[in-house]
Amino acid sequence: MQISGAELFVKALKKEKVDVLFAYPGGQAIDLFNALYGEKEIEVILPRHEQGLAHMADGYARSTGKVGVCLVTSGPGATNLVTGIATANYDSVPLVCFTSQVPTHLIGNDAFQEVDIVGITRSISKYAITVRKREELAKVIKKAFYIAKTGKPGVVVVDIPKDIQQALGSDDYPTEISVRGYKPNTSVHIGQMKKAWEILKNANKPVFLIGGGVNIAHAGAELTKLVELTGVPVVTTIMGKGAIPTTHKLYIGNIGIHGNYASNHAICDCDVLFSIGTRFNDRITGNIENFAPNAKIIHIDIDTSSISRNIEVDIPIVADAKNAITDLYKMATPLDIKEWIKQILEWKKSYPLCMKNDSLTPQMIIQHINEIFDEAIIATDVGQNQLWTTQFLELNQQKQMLTSGGLGTMGYGLPASIGAKIGNPDKDVIVISGDGGMQMDIQELATAVVNELPITICIFNNGYLGNVRQWQEMFYDKRYAYTCMRYRKGCNIACNTPNKCCPEFIPDFIKLAESYGAKGIRITESKEIENALLEAKRNTKTPTIIEFIIGREVNVMPIVQPGQPLDSMILEGEENK
Repeated sequence: MQISGAELFVKALKKEKVDVLFAYPGGQAIDLFNALYGEKEIEVILPRHEQGLAHMADGYARSTGKVGVCLVTSGPGATNLVTGIATANYDSVPLVCFTSQVPTHLIGNDAFQEVDIVGITRSISKYAITVRKREELAKVIKKAFYIAKTGKPGVVVVDIPKDIQQALGSDDYPTEISVRGYKPNTSVHIGQMKKAWEILKNANKPVFLIGGGVNIAHAGAELTKLVELTGVPVVTTIMGKGAIPTTHKLYIGNIGIHGNYASNHAICDCDVLFSIGTRFNDRITGNIENFAPNAKIIHIDIDTSSISRNIEVDIPIVADAKNAITDLYKMATPLDIKEWIKQILEWKKSYPLCMKNDSLTPQMIIQHINEIFDEAIIATDVGQNQLWTTQFLELNQQKQMLTSGGLGTMGYGLPASIGAKIGNPDKDVIVISGDGGMQMDIQELATAVVNELPITICIFNNGYLGNVRQWQEMFYDKRYAYTCMRYRKGCNIACNTPNKCCPEFIPDFIKLAESYGAKGIRITESKEIENALLEAKRNTKTPTIIEFIIGREVNVMPIVQPGQPLDSMILEGEENK
């Protein structure tokens, strides 16, 4: 049977069991949208901006375990995806992004809304291709989904010219695909694993360092069993948090420049560091020369290129995290490390994560979220709000956190939460954002409203780009250069304290929420937190913005100064000394 390329596109999506498509129409994509018209098996979500669209597909994919799929037009439609593509790819999120393109005979002629999106995205995606022949379309789409979700997941970009969309051809869609030169390894080299266990079982001060790869592999249950069998304490990266319940007695906390005291000191003092699914990036390691200086390092990762790229390791193991943990469990036995555990728990007790309790603090807000929401997905933006969330949020099998860990993309939180809510309609979905990040994709509030998504949006409003302001305060002599969100042309640029010329709100988030058809609540005192969250939870038809007015110069503590080792931490109350 002969069908158009656009019709084959729709058939392919259904064969790949795509039930949600995040899409924004345009001139070169009209045929694809026409083929989708009236389609009942695929829900098409119309965002307000293509960047938001990509983050929605990302949040959908992270929260469901499925491949996220999006569709945009050529030119600016395609280029607006770039940040979302980089965000997802950096965090190993499986997305297939379809872009429309000018007809093949116009490619390279500077046609209207023509860009080389494959060239632009090649370095920030797992694979990118332009379909050049109608007969290749089915295989290319099949290959795209296969590559996106196998091995180390990532983003695949498929560029479809308009004449390919219109051309008639076979309606056949392959059931299997083989990609030459692409053979992702998931099995475990048993010899390497035996070597790793020999080192681990003889350790006196071992630590499991868990990264996002464990969560991507959905290996939390297996990890918890392994930890309970061996008795080895666990620290996590931001992306690894939640792999083991944060209330578990052997969970110590996050490491890195904003890690807690016990976790960072455990890394510095351990004699065996067993890392699973981490990249060892600079926000985790601090000064590389002083990272785990006394430790033998074992590293499991599905991506060969991630091993020994930043930190030289002693035992490399290329494997899927779940398979590796399962195999290690089979040979593992309890370790006698009572003194080591005692030391870590003493650090944890003596230096707890705690914010000064003299005003409405992010810690108070997040603790209320912990108590009120038993089963939830929490999406964060980027900045101080993200760091406070990763410090104080309790996670387990019923609670999941979505955040931009690798790229650190402001504007991620709101659209990601929309994708998560669409993929998980029966779960509570919460956004934690700042007043800066919220304004980067605020237009997607309309998407949440028209789709009747009851998302709870918590805005930590301090009137600053808070994370940059904190660095300016601590390391740049309080030169608050262009970080005040209330700054007006008539202000004194040297001003770093609110005064009578400062507007009270820019914007007024409550009025803004109401203008979109959402609910808005403003909170200024800690006693108001619980009722506001419960009111939002009861609102089942529209999103609710809760604006929390927090201290203007509240900092994320502790912090490791750039270039310093992890155990050289500036603690709460020491930042102004």
